[in-house]
Amino acid sequence: MARVVIADKLDAETVVELKMRYGSVVDQPSNLDKELSDAEILVVRSRTQVTKDLLAKAPKLRVVARAGVGLDNIDLRECERRGIKVVNTPDASTIAVAELAVGLMISLLRRIPRADSTMKQKRWEKESLLGRELHGKTVGIIGFGRVGAAVAERLRSFGCKIIACSPHFKGTDWVESVSLEELLKRSDIVTLHAPLNEKTRGMIGKQQIEMMKPSAILVNTARGALVDEEALYEALKKGRISGAALDVYTSEPYSGKLCELENVVLTPHLGGNTVEGQERIGKQLIEELEKIG
Repeated sequence: MARVVIADKLDAETVVELKMRYGSVVDQPSNLDKELSDAEILVVRSRTQVTKDLLAKAPKLRVVARAGVGLDNIDLRECERRGIKVVNTPDASTIAVAELAVGLMISLLRRIPRADSTMKQKRWEKESLLGRELHGKTVGIIGFGRVGAAVAERLRSFGCKIIACSPHFKGTDWVESVSLEELLKRSDIVTLHAPLNEKTRGMIGKQQIEMMKPSAILVNTARGALVDEEALYEALKKGRISGAALDVYTSEPYSGKLCELENVVLTPHLGGNTVEGQERIGKQLIEELEKIG
């Protein structure tokens, strides 16, 4: 039976299932380097960076299993060079992330976090909490893969106009395919669902933000490094755009300057963090490992 090292926190039932199947399972060891010395399977989420140096400490490793979607925290080239199989669970968190993206839009437009905060301070500030409706807004989706498409489906029921920018997306009868520049200029809401790679890193910077409407908001539930956080901070502080809602950051845990602003809604990387989402991630992870044998 293979020796498995789980580097990041997984759903409890998934850990139990892995122990039943593999026997020798180490869950979130305090000394990861030591445990990797005889590990055959390494399970990670987004926190652990599977670098060339980390892989060098695991001479017996044959599988890296990513419990989640993105693979940007894994050195894929080094894994390929060493013949290490990389698997992930691309479908498991789609619903959870899509629902969070829509929830963040509504939270920001209706100023729900501030309303909640003032009420708990026993302050009735109805007059200062004028919001905006999601209905009728043009929403620009950057990255039209699984999550982007799921967001579009949900926004359709709100009566939104959907436009999208994605390399292989040609448009549908109700989603218009546009260039990034056109999307930024036309959208009331820009929501990011692109993967992180060298082409997309920093794709929303000062120049791109300046193309957006002053009334527009930016939502990012994909990867923090897609956005230049310093440029976003300056734009929000100066009122260049109306607001932003972020679930992901260039460096996590995040405690930077965006925390100072009232026109920002921040959540601590909750994307796939639902009971149902974690169960799906665990189930798909087991299925992917079974395929390898």
